[in-house]
Amino acid sequence: MTSIHTLVPDIQETISKKDGWFTTELANSLATDISLRLQEHLGEKKQKPRLRLSGMGPKCPKQLWHSIHTPELAEPLSPSAELKYSYGHVLEALLVTLAKASGHEVTGEQDEVIADGITGHRDCIIDGCIVDVKSASSLSYLKFKSGSIGQNDDFGYLDQLDGYLLASVQDNLVRVKDRAYLLAIDKTLGHICLYEHQFRERSIRERISKYKQIVALGSPPQCECETINEGEAGNVRLDTRASYSPFKYCCCPSLRTFLYSNGPRYLTKVVKRPWNKDGPITEVDKFGKIVYN
Repeated sequence: MTSIHTLVPDIQETISKKDGWFTTELANSLATDISLRLQEHLGEKKQKPRLRLSGMGPKCPKQLWHSIHTPELAEPLSPSAELKYSYGHVLEALLVTLAKASGHEVTGEQDEVIADGITGHRDCIIDGCIVDVKSASSLSYLKFKSGSIGQNDDFGYLDQLDGYLLASVQDNLVRVKDRAYLLAIDKTLGHICLYEHQFRERSIRERISKYKQIVALGSPPQCECETINEGEAGNVRLDTRASYSPFKYCCCPSLRTFLYSNGPRYLTKVVKRPWNKDGPITEVDKFGKIVYN
């Protein structure tokens, strides 16, 4: 019987083979998986927003409330972001196919599961273990490889795993009940690694209960976005998690966005306009138009 602990070297060995291991059956399975993932990502969203296990990570309660009650206020994804997430889905489907090709038992692909009334779709079960597949930039990938994601899980990937584990207590396909795994790929360099996560039942139950209460409110609660001091002039910006929220302008209507060389920074307080060696850093409004002042 195969073991989850040899998954990464087995995939690497399979890719290194020179014979015809990539069969028509595997190709058809991969094509179907990619098609379904892209249809879900790029296709028309017909269902009303609701709490999902994939969204159980820590977030500002005001942002959470708006994501369910006023989804039309979300910032639209840029074309480049849509494309980035699209090829992320392609890579994730490829990894699942490679797990099959390397002889591992893969079941439960995209099965719907429910934990304390909240629905989700887990990626798959490999060798009896819940596995969620993630593509990441080279910098973000290091968190999976080093294990630091256990202390710095900005996007709630581990809370997502906790939700799937909670929902799978009675699932016979899941033979390992106390831990789950993230299979990560560096989408620039192609490196892969496996991160093991221990189940935190109490915390995920508390998180689900709290988020249900927030969503049930008749009006948005107070903003709790985390901020960070920016430089020495007294400027303050949103932290990484808050800056990725499409509802950050709902929380901070006066937010100012400056296009630094390594990406945009969202300042909640501007004491001194940001500059670099070439002069003032370009500022844009929430629609991406340059602000002249």
